[in-house]
Amino acid sequence: MAKKKTAYVCTECGADHNKWQGQCAGCGQWNTLQEFVVSAAKTATRDTRFSGYAGDAAQGSVIRLADVDLAEVPRFSSGMQEFDRVLGGGLVPGSAILIGGHPGAGKSTLLLQTLCHLARDMPAIYVTGEESLQQVAMRAHRLGLPTDQLQMLSETNVDQLTRVLQQHKPRIVVIDSIQVMHVEGVESAPGSVAQVRESAAFLTRFAKQTGTVLMLVGHVTKDGSLAGPKVLEHMIDCSIMLEGDGDSRFRTLRGIKNRFGAINELGVFAMLETGLKEVRNPSSIFLNRSTEASAGSVVMVIWEGTRPLLVEIQALVDDSHFGNPKRVAVGLDQNRLNLLLAAMHRHGGIHLGDQDVYINVVGGVKVSETGADLALLLAALSSFRNQPLEQGLIVFGEVGLSGEIRPVPSGQERIREAAKHGFTRAIVPKANAPKTPVPGMEVIGVDRLQEAIERI
Repeated sequence: MAKKKTAYVCTECGADHNKWQGQCAGCGQWNTLQEFVVSAAKTATRDTRFSGYAGDAAQGSVIRLADVDLAEVPRFSSGMQEFDRVLGGGLVPGSAILIGGHPGAGKSTLLLQTLCHLARDMPAIYVTGEESLQQVAMRAHRLGLPTDQLQMLSETNVDQLTRVLQQHKPRIVVIDSIQVMHVEGVESAPGSVAQVRESAAFLTRFAKQTGTVLMLVGHVTKDGSLAGPKVLEHMIDCSIMLEGDGDSRFRTLRGIKNRFGAINELGVFAMLETGLKEVRNPSSIFLNRSTEASAGSVVMVIWEGTRPLLVEIQALVDDSHFGNPKRVAVGLDQNRLNLLLAAMHRHGGIHLGDQDVYINVVGGVKVSETGADLALLLAALSSFRNQPLEQGLIVFGEVGLSGEIRPVPSGQERIREAAKHGFTRAIVPKANAPKTPVPGMEVIGVDRLQEAIERI
């Protein structure tokens, strides 16, 4: 009988420990060590052809940095411009891409659509470990996808899977999902820390040595983060999250990590009966406003990845009936909401300490940049005074603690995007105001919060 060895792995950073302890020595997190058993005999006989992570043929040899070939690896399109945008311009041969999202978000649908169209021009294999081949075929038939060229495989053993892939030599492979894969020699159950880590490492090494595009489907935990060890995100080249509420037909694809492009890039899709359809002009779906002006509503221009996005922000300010007024922010940082309300009280003379303040970004968009500060305060002030702002008004700008309005990146592009959608008036930081007039738009540059309040 093979001798067994017990190890403890941190679910956050992937650090190994010889014995269990309350705190991980690698990342300092508490109660994150999980036990798994490894067979020493099987581990020693693992295939050495896939050793190393980079997959370079010149692995082990030392070369000068000046001698490295700078020829860019040619990308190829996924067939969807929004998907290509999030990936940084297309799929890179030899890259490992991890796509996560809540159940029902559309991960399998998006990848099945992509592979069905790519299979007409290149060999592609869809590996399913959770669903049967009949279930995947029924989905493809329901979506009306071309099914005559795509190759299917039902397999959860990574060693057997790589042997099949070496035989067929596909250019792109989808693994649905990484949580059900297992490696021979690791005696933990599929989905455990050890199996997810070893399976992802084995498949990533195979992809880089063969130049195959590897796309992994990953589950998420109840708090929305990717399930499995944190080292899983370190192994892959690109991490993407597909987000969307169950009651909404729109889905947002956001890049979290990308070694071949910009992060925080956003792609928007609409879930239809025929699958996911890309939305070329996302601002149009987030600006579906009422024809009548209402208090507490204003449109702001945020910057997502490499393009501006027009989003409506709504505020509701009401008398508090309890001793502790509520502060609720959906789509924004609640701590920043408290900070901005204090700045408006100190430098704008508007006291909302005894008011409940509710902030919502329409469309489920999550705003992480500070360019939404000024729009948030003006929307709250509009609701507090019960005075609607004009429909053609656009607002953006960062508010400092001393009451100054700071400029934001790409201010000129934001103003031009608003003008394309028919907005006629803009309140922006003075440093972002264009030197030449924008046709059809009045641009008001402000450098103090008090001045912005007086302008509305």
